[in-house]
Amino acid sequence: MIDPKIQRVLQRGVVIPAHPLALNSQRRLDERRQRALSRYYLASGAGGLAVGVHTTQFEIRDPAVGLFRPVLQLAAEEMARAERTRGEPLIRIAGVCGRTPQAVAEAGILREEGYALGLLSLGAMCDAEEKELLAHCRAVAEVIPLMGFYLQPAVGGRVLPYRFWRQFLEIEAVVGIKIAPFNRYQTLDVIRAAAESGREDVALYTGNDDSIVLDLLTPFRFYLGGRTVQRRIVGGLLGHWAVWTHRAVELLEECRRLVDTDADVPPEMLCRSVEVTDCNAAFFDTAHNFAGCIAGIHEVLRRQGLLEGTWCLNPREDLSPGQKEEIDRVYAAYPHLNDDAFVAEHREQWLQ
Repeated sequence: MIDPKIQRVLQRGVVIPAHPLALNSQRRLDERRQRALSRYYLASGAGGLAVGVHTTQFEIRDPAVGLFRPVLQLAAEEMARAERTRGEPLIRIAGVCGRTPQAVAEAGILREEGYALGLLSLGAMCDAEEKELLAHCRAVAEVIPLMGFYLQPAVGGRVLPYRFWRQFLEIEAVVGIKIAPFNRYQTLDVIRAAAESGREDVALYTGNDDSIVLDLLTPFRFYLGGRTVQRRIVGGLLGHWAVWTHRAVELLEECRRLVDTDADVPPEMLCRSVEVTDCNAAFFDTAHNFAGCIAGIHEVLRRQGLLEGTWCLNPREDLSPGQKEEIDRVYAAYPHLNDDAFVAEHREQWLQ
C-alpha cells in the first residue's frame, strides 16, 4: 500500500520531471551533475522525481552499463535531503520495464531503494494479448504500487483500448496513470475508464507533451447512469518538464488557480498552450519523429550550465539536423518561458 501522505500529494497534483542522465565526455556517469539536476528540480518546486524512465535512458539497465540502481540511489538521496526542509513528502517514482520477470525484479529494486511507485511501461509487451498484459500488471502490482503509463506508439508504446484501462483500474494497487498517447481519442479512453470505474483515488497525470496546458485546464465530464461525473488531470510527469522546471511549477500553479476558482480560461492561457507545444516540438525533435528528444533536453540543460554536453549512452543518439536552430528559435520567441535567470542564480550551489 502507498503511504497516505504520498497519495495525498499525488492526488493534489504536482510537477514531476522525468530525470535525465548526466554523462561526461567519456559517456560515464557524472555524479556531481546528476545530483545538481535533482537539486535544480527540487529547488524549482517539483513534487517528486521520476527516475529510470525514457529520459534517463533505458540503456542504464544494461549489465555492462550498470547504472539503474546507482541513479535511483542518487535521486533518492537528494529527495531525502530536500525533505528535511519541506512540509510534505516527495514522490519517489521510477520506471519499470521489460517482460514480467524483469519488471517484477525492477519493482523489487525500487522497493529496496525506498521508491513509492513504479511507472509501468508496457513497451516490451507489444505482442501480448490484453489478458496477458493485465496479468503482467497484477504481478508487478504485488510488489509496488503502480502508476499506469499510456506511452505513444511513436516511441515504443502500443494502442491500449478503453477496455484495457477499465480492467487495469480494477487493480487495487493502481494509484495513478500517466496519460501520454499524444492522441485526444486515446486520452479520452483513459479518463472515461477512470470516471466509469469510480476510482476517485487514482490520480491522472498528463504526459501529453503536445497538450500540457489544455490537459491541466480541461474538465472531462461524462454522463453515467443519469448523473454527471467529472475528472481532471491534476499534474504532469513529463520529459518536457525536465527543462525550464521553475516555470513549469508556476504554470501548474496558475492552472490550478483557474480550476479552483472555476474562472473562465483567459485567451492568454490558450496562447501559452501553443507556445509550450511549440517549445516541445523543438526540444523533442518532432520534425524527425522524436529521434533527438533526449539530446534536445540535454542541449537546453547544457546551455544553462547544468550539463557539460549532450552525450547519451548510445553514441547514435544526438541532436538531429536543424534541431539546434529550432531550439534557438523557441528560445528567442518565448523568453518568458525559460528559467535561465533562476538557474544562473543557484547553479554553483547545486553543483557543489
